[in-house]
Amino acid sequence: GYTIVEAHRGHGYATEAATILWSYAAGHPDVRTLRATVEPDNTASRHILEAAGLVHVGEQIDEEDGLELIYEIPAADYRA
Repeated sequence: GYTIVEAHRGHGYATEAATILWSYAAGHPDVRTLRATVEPDNTASRHILEAAGLVHVGEQIDEEDGLELIYEIPAADYRA
């Protein structure tokens, strides 16, 4: 996971951090799927996931965070 200090949000730092993480993971031959979870009301993070090509595939209940949306993309399909 990652977080951006509120004063620095809206400058592309989260997109850059996510892109680096996903590119690193997708570059490994044993990684088949990139998966991210996000709280439903986190519109900014959902936008980052969708802009990167991840697709909403379901939901889960996290013991700490409650309801989370699950987004995935096959690693072979991910393009930074």
